[in-house]
Formats: sequence, C-alpha cells, structure tokens
Amino acid sequence: MRIVVLAGGIGGARFLLGVREFAAQRGDEVTAIVNVGDDVWMHGLRICPDLDSVMYTLGGGIDPQRAWGRADESWKVKEELAAYAAEPAWFGLGDRDLATHLVRTNLLNAGVPLSGVTERLCRRWQPGVTLLPASDDRVETHVVIDSADGEGAIHFQEWWVRHRAELPAKRFVFLGAEEASPADGVVEALRQAGVILLAPSNPVVSIAPILAIPGIKEAMEASKAPVVGVSPIIGGAPVRGMADKCLSALGVEVSARGVAGLYGELLSAWLVDPGDRFDGEVGLSVVPVPLLMTDVEATVAMVRAAAEEVA
Repeated sequence: MRIVVLAGGIGGARFLLGVREFAAQRGDEVTAIVNVGDDVWMHGLRICPDLDSVMYTLGGGIDPQRAWGRADESWKVKEELAAYAAEPAWFGLGDRDLATHLVRTNLLNAGVPLSGVTERLCRRWQPGVTLLPASDDRVETHVVIDSADGEGAIHFQEWWVRHRAELPAKRFVFLGAEEASPADGVVEALRQAGVILLAPSNPVVSIAPILAIPGIKEAMEASKAPVVGVSPIIGGAPVRGMADKCLSALGVEVSARGVAGLYGELLSAWLVDPGDRFDGEVGLSVVPVPLLMTDVEATVAMVRAAAEEVA
C-alpha cells in the first residue's frame, strides 16, 4: 500500500518518523507531499524550511534541541553577515545548512525543478520516503497585517521568525498558489494512495497552502482513498508552534473540533487526543488516541490507529 502524507514543519517531520517505521513493518511505501509556502529568498539563496526539516529529520541530521536546522551547526557566516550589516539580520543561516541552500539554488538556476532538486538532495540524506514539494512553482505564504499606511503584507517568515507572530494577522495569502501546478509525482502519488494522512502540522500555514494548489484536492478525490487527519491541537493549544494564533486570525476555534471543521468534507476520519473527544460530524469518524509524539513508538501507534480506522 502507498501511504501519502501531507506535511509541513516540525510536527510533520516528527510524524513522518512514525509513518516511516509503520510502513517498514508492513512493507508499505510512503510519499510525503511537503508545504512550500514557507519558502523564501534570503541573501540570494532559495530557502525551503519545511522540505529541509523533513529531510534532515528523516536523514538523521536535524538539530535535536532546536528541532530545525543542522546538528553540530556553526554560525561563522551569520557573524560575518552581521559584521557587514547585511539584511535581513533576523534570519540566521547556519554554516552546514548554508551548503544545502547553495546546492539547491545552483540547481534551480540551472533549470532543475524543485522536485528534481529535492530528489538530488535526498540522495545524500536517504530519508526512507519519497519526498516531494507540493509544487515546483513559486508559492509563498504572506501575512496581511495592519500598518501605518493601512493594510500591508509581509512574508510568513518575517511574521513568524522576526515578529514571533506577535503582529495580529488579519488573513493569510498564498501568493502564486492559484497559478501553480502540483510538482512532478504529486498527482500520481495521490491517485495511487491507499490512505492519505494529514499530519499534525499547522493547518493554516502548513497544510492549507498545499490544498490551495489547483489539482491537489481533485487528485485526492479521484483517488477514492480515505483521508485521515491528526489534530495538531491538544487541550485547546498547539503542542508546539503558533497554530493557535493562525487559527484565531481566521476566526476558527482553537480546538480539535475547530480544525476538523476547517478541513471539512476532505476528512474520512479524525484522530483526537482522548481529552478532546467530541461527537463526530456526519460522515466523520472521530478516533480518540494519545497524540503526544513522545517517541517513534508513540507515533507509530497513532499511525496504526489511523490505518485500522479506515481498513
């Protein structure tokens, strides 16, 4: 069976560790379709935070304390950029991580699509899953905020990293999504899926940008595969990150129920933490299961519960 996972961010990367282990026990294949809305140009380099977080996590190169960037990192280049007063100073590139961005940017400039670049990078990291960007086209999440001149928009990375999501967001815009196409292999993977999992990633800025790309929802529907989502909210709060601020900006209740409503009819089943159990909506099976990803075994149990629910 092919398991397809829509994912982004640290939660998505950690969830994929459990999916990979579960699939290995059964001989299944895993394809991860990863958010590109966080991608940004910095210092002339194309940065793909979610793709890299997944690749480093599955490849054993992630920093275990920060849960992003490379392990055993150094920051000499960042220090030199600061000495030159080079902007943006608020976004730090580690020396080891910088090599990934240099290779990616050179390949992109040579005409290799992002999916092809990602495949080449994964030859080193051997993540054990097929890793696909949601699109080869440029799609970026921007945040609409109030400014002195009225409404303005800043890149999601500036809102998230520089301002720590403290600037009240009015809405989120996925620039380029309407004109984008799914990356090579995405539609085929979805159509061949035995089950599609929505990782416990930020639903607003990790999963929604993927679903905003024309052709992805249609491919999910055409596959007839059940779609099982995993709630990123436990006890009314995200385990990590700022999903609560993103949901509040949309007027969505910060709860397992609220996120389920955001995904709507896409879901066949919805995994929630036992303390967040609620009566299922029509056509939706709500499955209580511990959702804290304390280790790979705990995450495997989550994936197993998802698979058993739609078997």
